[in-house]
Amino acid sequence: MYDYLGSYIAGSWVPSAGDPLAVTSPASLETIGHVSVATRDDVDAAVRAARAALADEKWASTTPVERGALIGRLADALEKRAADFGNLVSAEVGSPRKWATMGQIGTALGVLRTYEKLTGEHTFEETRRSMLGGEVVVRQLPVGVVGAIVPWNAPLFTALLKLAPALAAGCTVVLKPSPEAPLTVCKLTELFDEIGLPPGVVNIVPGDVATGEALVANPGVDKISFTGSTAAGKRIGAACAADVRRVSLELGGKSAAILLDDLDLDRRTVTGIVNGVMGNAGQICVAQTRILAPRSRYDEVVTALAEATDALVLGDPADPATQIGPVISEDARDRVRRHVREAAEAGARVATAVGDEPGPGWYLRPVVLADVTNDMAVARQEIFGPVAVVIGYDTVEEAVAVANDSDYGLAGAVWSGDRERAYEVAAQLRVGSVSVNAASPMDLGSPFGGFKQSGIGREGGPEAISAFLEPQTIIR
Repeated sequence: MYDYLGSYIAGSWVPSAGDPLAVTSPASLETIGHVSVATRDDVDAAVRAARAALADEKWASTTPVERGALIGRLADALEKRAADFGNLVSAEVGSPRKWATMGQIGTALGVLRTYEKLTGEHTFEETRRSMLGGEVVVRQLPVGVVGAIVPWNAPLFTALLKLAPALAAGCTVVLKPSPEAPLTVCKLTELFDEIGLPPGVVNIVPGDVATGEALVANPGVDKISFTGSTAAGKRIGAACAADVRRVSLELGGKSAAILLDDLDLDRRTVTGIVNGVMGNAGQICVAQTRILAPRSRYDEVVTALAEATDALVLGDPADPATQIGPVISEDARDRVRRHVREAAEAGARVATAVGDEPGPGWYLRPVVLADVTNDMAVARQEIFGPVAVVIGYDTVEEAVAVANDSDYGLAGAVWSGDRERAYEVAAQLRVGSVSVNAASPMDLGSPFGGFKQSGIGREGGPEAISAFLEPQTIIR
């Protein structure tokens, strides 16, 4: 049992008047831990601690090299306990153990190693010649206290994707994990004393929607960094706009994978395409859920994807053979089932096999839907579950138009036997990141974020450090 009762404020767990919240495994439906729902008073205390730490010389006087070394020590500490963290994220999210270790903890470590290096390389001050012949100093200052709100699907990875560049910039942070999967983020506090993190630099307030709203509304927070649904992001953006506060939003997606007509549908390629949709039970913002196939090869593509999807092993995340675990909750399972049912009623065809699902958890057999058009709800709404839709096209121009015909613009992919041709097509997509012949459109050393309703701002790479800095110009 993992119990983190209270809020982590100024270096210790402080009791809270908030109600206890049970955290349930989506696989076993058993309670695996508890947190407290942080109250507005808890959030206020956490923000005060962050503001005090921001002004304290122990943190304010650190150099970029020192902050990079601190991030490196956090990576070292996490690496030593990677198996423990992997098992916990598997238990609370339902990710298969192998995927949790590599796709969750492995990427989290990658974030830390990236900013261990980038922090010392970043330019925080430069001198320029002024237009009048004098000297101008441009300084990059920490934006201040950051309120970071992270989702449940990759809790540690998304937390560190905000935390590492914020620390690199010299900010302090109040971090709110999701109510569905707060334990892995809370466990991170066990490493803070070990690495010498000054008290108050990172504070954690577990809780629900009201906790997040209290954090967004707190006037002591200089910037909100949010990852989650587009609907929630719009509300947060509006709240920040009212006070002209900084905000970055990494929101939903409905990514398209364009399969060009010269693609060799060998086993490795088909596996990559399927993994790009079904990884983490489809609960990934960059999931390539719209697969665009040339009509001349449409049936071949549908058959290959359906067979590979049917071959995925659905089951207990703790079983090494499992490739796909449950979705996060009963509501999520019901929502995905409703989308599939309504798509079938609208004319889509279920190409995958229908069979029993294991219990007692929130398991769903992954689905490939054929005969889908881009105007169907299943092709336009983010489902966040193990569902792929296959849409046919006649020309590459049509494929690009269909891919871009979305309210979202987070990511995409192009698959082809000719990488240069694939690049030319990728460059026409109105999305933040595109992969060529790969399932993941994300590189930790490069900016990641969305066009249109997929968000504002970027995470990843040196650009993420800049996102937590305010330029100041001194003319002398």
